[in-house]
Amino acid sequence: MPTLDDRTATTTPPTPHGDHPAQPYEYTRRTLTEPDWRRFPAWHDTTDTQWRDAQWQRAHCVKNPTQLRAVVGNLLTDDFYDDLAADQHNHATMSMLIPPQMLNTMAPHADTTPTAFTDAFRADPIRNYMLPIATDRDPHWPSHPHSTRDSLHEAEMWVVEGLTHRYPTKVLAELLSTCPQYCGHCTRMDLVGNNTPQVDKHKLALKPTDRQDAMITYLKATPGVRDVVVSGGDVANVPWRQLETFLMRLLDIDTVRDIRLATKALAALPQHWLQPTIVEGLERVARTAHRRGVNLAIHTHVNHTQSVTPLVAEATRTALDVGVRDIRNQGVLMRGVNNTPEALLDLCFALQGEAGILPYYFYMCDMIPNAEHWRVAVWEAQNLQHAIMGYLPGYATPRIICDVPYVGKRWVHQLADYDRDLGISYWTKNYLAGSERDTDDTDVLHRRYPYYDPITTLPAAGRDHWTHHTD
Repeated sequence: MPTLDDRTATTTPPTPHGDHPAQPYEYTRRTLTEPDWRRFPAWHDTTDTQWRDAQWQRAHCVKNPTQLRAVVGNLLTDDFYDDLAADQHNHATMSMLIPPQMLNTMAPHADTTPTAFTDAFRADPIRNYMLPIATDRDPHWPSHPHSTRDSLHEAEMWVVEGLTHRYPTKVLAELLSTCPQYCGHCTRMDLVGNNTPQVDKHKLALKPTDRQDAMITYLKATPGVRDVVVSGGDVANVPWRQLETFLMRLLDIDTVRDIRLATKALAALPQHWLQPTIVEGLERVARTAHRRGVNLAIHTHVNHTQSVTPLVAEATRTALDVGVRDIRNQGVLMRGVNNTPEALLDLCFALQGEAGILPYYFYMCDMIPNAEHWRVAVWEAQNLQHAIMGYLPGYATPRIICDVPYVGKRWVHQLADYDRDLGISYWTKNYLAGSERDTDDTDVLHRRYPYYDPITTLPAAGRDHWTHHTD
């Protein structure tokens, strides 16, 4: 199929087959499969019952290279473990935490001879962002000169601790700073997870109950907020009784009309969302939301079709069956993971057609440190948006989004100006963030806000500019 790695605004016409042009993408329905975890030496005797148990999954997460070796053993050669250890020491912004469910989706069909398995594991798209290695990183520009650890400046927009009021009618409630898995590209790498040799994490200071009380007090006093994203971290790490109490308090606020639960665990740890106590509690919340006319949705984070397995589909169906209105995917667009039309469409068809998850957004990877090897240029994202149009139902065709610092989410074609040589796009905003309501800055709605392409995607003149200038 044609690639989109040129710098033109259109794709190369497909090569004809006889008298008929080739379709750039051919849809074939694929049955979801659960990879065989028994191929890993440590899990050779793990039963189906154990695999479906959420506590077994959490207890057997891989947290460091030594534990990875204990699970995978000699399927991986020593040079891979050395590469991983070098990245953990010199580059990683996130500590390692990988549930068995997620690890099992890496190189699912690889030959189990060490050299072949190692090659497949290195090339695997899920391994790429869940288990980064030193040789993945850009050797010349591991970080953009304008990268920052809180790249979206969310903490600057906290109205109380953990409550980001970035949009006029929407807030983000960060209930905690942990997840059941840690993705290497995490946009909240300044807060989420354990310290790494590269990053001392910021810490939430308030007790969870005090933080939630402050959030509820603010929302009651701010009737212009109608949409609350409940996140973290990941809501799957909030004790259910505490989470349910918070959600019921939100549902008691008459002006809140949308509640979205943000959880990577639907794909990374679907066993959590299949636990009877969780299912029963989710049904209570969903019934209350329905009775009060509030839209309750789950937003998850799946970046590659390999992650979409029968267990993920079962967890999704269960949540929908007990009354959750929608389950939507917010993936991240990353080089080496899903930055081709085929990879995006394969994932979207698996989500929409097989798992009941609506493809919603693909965010361009944010400008955090040591992420340049994942990021794509705005023009590449524009080409990808063009390439995936027309295949999926319109309501299930995802938007590719640039999350512009101080501006917010923008479709990738909404830029105001674009210097392709220097890789600087300019964007405008049409509202004040909730935290800007009392600002003295009268130019907020008239300013152009910059966003920066990865330097390696620039022409020679642009790369030379950034070599000699960092501003």
